[in-house]
Amino acid sequence: MRKFPPRALRLRGLVPSRLLPRGLVRRGLVPRTRRGRRRTVQAVMLASVFALAPATWMHAVADSRTGSVAGAPEREVAVVFGAGLWKGRPTPYLAHRLDTAAELYRTGKVKVVLVTGDNSRAEYDEPDAMRTYLVRQGVPDGRIVSDYAGFDTWDSCVRAKKIFGVDRAVLVTQGFHIKRAIALCDAAGIESYGVGVAEPHDSVWYYGGARELFAAGKAALDVALRPDPHFLGPEETGVTEALASADTVP
Repeated sequence: MRKFPPRALRLRGLVPSRLLPRGLVRRGLVPRTRRGRRRTVQAVMLASVFALAPATWMHAVADSRTGSVAGAPEREVAVVFGAGLWKGRPTPYLAHRLDTAAELYRTGKVKVVLVTGDNSRAEYDEPDAMRTYLVRQGVPDGRIVSDYAGFDTWDSCVRAKKIFGVDRAVLVTQGFHIKRAIALCDAAGIESYGVGVAEPHDSVWYYGGARELFAAGKAALDVALRPDPHFLGPEETGVTEALASADTVP
């Protein structure tokens, strides 16, 4: 059977041949036969299914477990995912996540905040910047625990479970990311509820939303293959100690 290059996924067969540029037909950029056109359409449909299946799975897993700070259940731990630094300080998107975590703490929804982010090089330290910001928002330093190896969402979820012993948590991130975070933390063994931070629909928001379509595929692979994080390391007692301290304070 004749094979066609990727650009063969044109609308020949759906659009009358007389409306297609003749050069495309001559160069074999569209199938010439009815069977070829049918197989092209089938290939496009199959590719669409594979592309959308991971996103559909994430929505099914997390759909009923997202909401606002007011609607969040009481959990001992909030997990805040990193979202980048600008000149050593949280980006606006990360600052909004941290504002939400501080509100969860102030309203008694959580006792401890686990900040998880990238510290893969000395000059870039997301968790410490997140800690500093939260302290300025009124969260006691002793109620904040840092994970310095949360290089992506899967790593953060697995490390929260295996390294810090988190079993149940409120997850804090932007709305376009929250369902993937819930799905991955669920797969890692954490019973999760998500608070999605609302943002204006600016260019960053649209980029984040588009990126999620591709990130959903990686998330599905992570759940299927369950790779170890980039860095696992020994268990840490930070969350346990912070909770014990919180329970002893009147």
